[in-house]
Amino acid sequence: MPVARPETSDARVIAHVDMDCFYVQVEQRKQPELRGLPTAVVQYNEWQGGGLIAVSYEARKCGVKRSMRGDEAKAACPQIQLVQVPVARGKADLNLYRGAGSEVVSILAKSGKCERASIDEVYLDLTDAAESMLADAPPESLELIDEEVLKSHILGMSREDGDDFKENVRDWICRKDADRRDKLLSCGIIIVAELRKQVLKETEFTCSAGIAHNKMLAKLASGMNKPAQQTVVPYSAVQELLSSLPIKKMKQLGGKLGTSLQTDLGIDTVGDLLQYSETKLQEHYGINTGTWLWNIARGISGEEVQGRLLPKSHGSGKTFPGPRALKSLSTVQHWLNQLSEELSERLSSDLEQNKRIASTLTLHASAFKSRDSDSHKKFPSKSCPLRYGVTKIQEDAFNLFQAALREYMGPFGSKPQGNKQETWRITGLSVSASKIVDIPSGTSSIMRYFQSESTVPSRSADGCVQDHVAMTPSASEGCSEQRSTETQAAMPEEDTGVTYTLPNFENPDKGIDPVSEKDVVSCPSNEATHVSTQSESNKGTQTNRIWRKMNYSKEKNRGMPSIVDIFKNYNATPPSKQETQEDSTVSSTSKRAKFSGSSHNSQVNQEVEERRETDWGYKTDEIDQSVFDELPVEIQRELRSFLRPNKQFNAGKSKGDGSTSSIAHYFPPLNR
Repeated sequence: MPVARPETSDARVIAHVDMDCFYVQVEQRKQPELRGLPTAVVQYNEWQGGGLIAVSYEARKCGVKRSMRGDEAKAACPQIQLVQVPVARGKADLNLYRGAGSEVVSILAKSGKCERASIDEVYLDLTDAAESMLADAPPESLELIDEEVLKSHILGMSREDGDDFKENVRDWICRKDADRRDKLLSCGIIIVAELRKQVLKETEFTCSAGIAHNKMLAKLASGMNKPAQQTVVPYSAVQELLSSLPIKKMKQLGGKLGTSLQTDLGIDTVGDLLQYSETKLQEHYGINTGTWLWNIARGISGEEVQGRLLPKSHGSGKTFPGPRALKSLSTVQHWLNQLSEELSERLSSDLEQNKRIASTLTLHASAFKSRDSDSHKKFPSKSCPLRYGVTKIQEDAFNLFQAALREYMGPFGSKPQGNKQETWRITGLSVSASKIVDIPSGTSSIMRYFQSESTVPSRSADGCVQDHVAMTPSASEGCSEQRSTETQAAMPEEDTGVTYTLPNFENPDKGIDPVSEKDVVSCPSNEATHVSTQSESNKGTQTNRIWRKMNYSKEKNRGMPSIVDIFKNYNATPPSKQETQEDSTVSSTSKRAKFSGSSHNSQVNQEVEERRETDWGYKTDEIDQSVFDELPVEIQRELRSFLRPNKQFNAGKSKGDGSTSSIAHYFPPLNR
């Protein structure tokens, strides 16, 4: 909800276009013989004839409602034609209707800023188009006005018996003394009527529309006169529209907030809100919600039309009512696999057609406990970074479900490991992909885009998305289980430099393994060596610098040892802070002392060498320095300078005969 009172502009022209019983129209276009007949589209299940998801206006006249089952519809209207929705993967397949909706959007988007709100509804911001018409060809100058325009319903327009309805509409549109707001609405009426005619001509679909100064009022108006009509809300008619509107009919007031208004304040209509001051509403519901309620009671809304032709998320879900509720992990996994497969197809299609990618996978479910008094506890939603590929989405979705189930059942619930569960039932499942972004224009390839850090969602230490409010430690556990497999990367034999593991769109099942430059480096021997990103010692930092500078190539001399042999025993675990401090202590105290006895000398040397082996991870004495010739000159210099102190110690040892002095002589042995 808005944080503060929105800045309103009465000069805007907003339209909400709503398709008429859209699913039925799509089926009637496929089967023209159904036109004019009472028709309904039913779900695929056979129980009581299936649930109705769309009902034609001919069937509604016979008393058929969407809440009915197929058998009830036949009883109410024996001549009704029931068309089954397409089925895929054991559930309704809505791709046919999505495609038909896209046809409509492509037509409407030509007129101005367009926001696709769902499969069958669209918001349009026609302000610019209306202003252009008002400047070039104002309505009062038009000699002929289309018949479809004259059918418009204008709220607040006076009607008297015997008046010519269409003539009254003409007079209202062509008023010369109208203020600028009404003149812009008049232009909007003409534009929307033309768009609706164009949609009918090109797609054979009828649609209704609401035209007002903001989205909220346009949405309310679009459903007032259906089918194939349009309704206009002038500024002067706002209170007439809202005064008798049931509070539950208002967007965002159909749930708990609307119920609270009814029970706590006795508000039944939007007009009843006018009796409460903004301060009083803020006392009951907080500053933000109170201000929002005060605004909507007066028809004020600052919500703008978003320029979005494509959906902002993708989802796939299925319900399991009554006895069909899922009761075992095996059946849950089966349906999650089906839903994930559909989701993956839609993501791949979106990527190919629209060059967009999603970054967050979310699992939602509804459930109840069969043997628990807390049967109404909400099943938690879980999210994690989305990995492209059917198999990866299936694995992640099931891991998220198990994490959510552990939280839902609580610490004393049954463990979600068995095939049969008697204490919980799942009545609904869905998986969705969100945070969809466009691949930037000018990017040379899709693969390059995935190297950009800007596209990676922010993650917590366990790899889960940080800004998802439903995330819990149990969900993090599910995500951490996935990460262990993500950092495994196979490197080609002749790779050079740093290698990224990226999505394979020709074979999406391989998915995305988010391995960064800091995680994996490629070696000529086809081995992947993991480098620690948090080394606290100078030698660890030096090691990282050496790895990043190396330009691997084929061995010039097959008989010569490879540089990889030096690091084959490398230990990626960074030295502890205590060991680092002890090592620095040995170095500093050695500079202050001047003489040493042979008994302490050998022991100190041994301590230092052991630390070298611990820090570096391999025995320096076993290095064949001939392999240094394979490296660039600057790296050779670094390695030789690092090994030079070790040679000095060894030289001291060889010369020691019991009388040799050393600076370590004056210091007792270190206690490790």
